[in-house]
Amino acid sequence: MPTAPVNYLLDSNVFIEAHRRYYAFELCPGFWDSIPLFHASGRIQSIDKVREELRTGDPLDHWAEHTAEDTLFADTQLPDVAAEFQAMMRWVQTNPQFHPEAKSEFASVADGWLAAYAKAKGLTVVTHEAHNPNQRSRVPLPNVCLQFGVPFSDTFTMLKDLRTRFVLGS
Repeated sequence: MPTAPVNYLLDSNVFIEAHRRYYAFELCPGFWDSIPLFHASGRIQSIDKVREELRTGDPLDHWAEHTAEDTLFADTQLPDVAAEFQAMMRWVQTNPQFHPEAKSEFASVADGWLAAYAKAKGLTVVTHEAHNPNQRSRVPLPNVCLQFGVPFSDTFTMLKDLRTRFVLGS
């Protein structure tokens, strides 16, 4: 029996790292061209909270505003997402492992909303963060994903799964 394809939810750091480093617009335009294609096929998306984190006035912000489809950044203000977010926030706030500053930061960034949206919609989170069971000064997104049964991956695993190829142009 064939398995269903994995659909992905992109963290801010996927866009930011790609833009600043290995998939810069002028270096690898194919990466940026692939995002709308995979989004149109339902394989990748992100959320409105990530879009907010990309609002820096740089070329990535311009790409998100003028090239990416508005629907790439899904609305998180949905009852099922809010319920998951509340459960995740409860876990973070009552977890003695994390410092108060880490809990406060987690409440103010996109990470909790990403995990909640992925849980509610059956998506795999794509992030550059790594699971760190001993982290105290911040709440790693993969730690939350593991706690709530949300699959997560990195950019390169996602690109391999999507069979993405960036071929040298003339």
